[in-house]
Amino acid sequence: MCGIVGIFLKDPKLEPELGQMLSSMLCVMTDRGPDSAGFAVYGAGTADHVKLSLRAAAGYDFEALARSLSVSAGGAPGLSVRATHAVIEVPAAAEAAVRAALATDHPEVALVGSGARMEIFKEVGLPSDVALRFDLSKMRGTHGIGHTRMATESAVTTAGAHPFSTGRDQCLVHNGSLSNHNDLRRVLTREGLTFATENDSEVAAGYLTWRMREGATLGEALKAGLDDLDGFYTFVVGTESGFGVLRDPIACKPAVMAETDQYVAFGSEYRALVDLPGIAKAKVFEPEPATVYFWDRAA
Repeated sequence: MCGIVGIFLKDPKLEPELGQMLSSMLCVMTDRGPDSAGFAVYGAGTADHVKLSLRAAAGYDFEALARSLSVSAGGAPGLSVRATHAVIEVPAAAEAAVRAALATDHPEVALVGSGARMEIFKEVGLPSDVALRFDLSKMRGTHGIGHTRMATESAVTTAGAHPFSTGRDQCLVHNGSLSNHNDLRRVLTREGLTFATENDSEVAAGYLTWRMREGATLGEALKAGLDDLDGFYTFVVGTESGFGVLRDPIACKPAVMAETDQYVAFGSEYRALVDLPGIAKAKVFEPEPATVYFWDRAA
């Protein structure tokens, strides 16, 4: 049992409040996942730069890391530090060189995700503590997703916390269990994807990345997953411009959505949504089984 939440803003006036809204939703789901928590926020960014979300041990000197990467990055990278995580921003043309330098010279630093706009933060601990540690309530953006984890099939570690990101500006949170993730991991590995954990949710993220790399839209990738992913699942997925939801054909995992003129929101339970503005007048509904829902700010 885990808790998942997500919000996609239609109204730009709400963007300064995204973090506060997402934080409230995440913390309400504590009893569905007290082991660890994480979130992804899509904020400001440019197409010619990439943000690398990094994680290291408490007290790590990220400023020294940034200085050491300046040659690979073609200059001092932008740096934002939040507790055990940091986001460095480098020219997109330098991304491969910076990744290589991280892998070779800084194996103690984990690369959590990358993208023009996406930033990912996750840690072991109660969702309220994680949200406070990373100052989620003060973040702004267009959309975000979050997860509270109750580990059932793997250890309680930061690496095993959600969201999982396997592609640029792509991430996924998952409530459920995939029965064919080991076979699918082998297939995707042959297709060139790499995985940092044994978690089935990371395989689901990798599957969508692979489908989209082959030319599918997020909606098409999610639809294909209905044939290729075995098990019980509810997914909430983020991309640079959009927000998608999919439940398996049986839909045994709880899910509820709310839509207004200002936003679309998702929660494992309705109580995650009750503090959102205008919720009393929202269209509230349960997403249908085996049905892809997707909203895109570019549409």
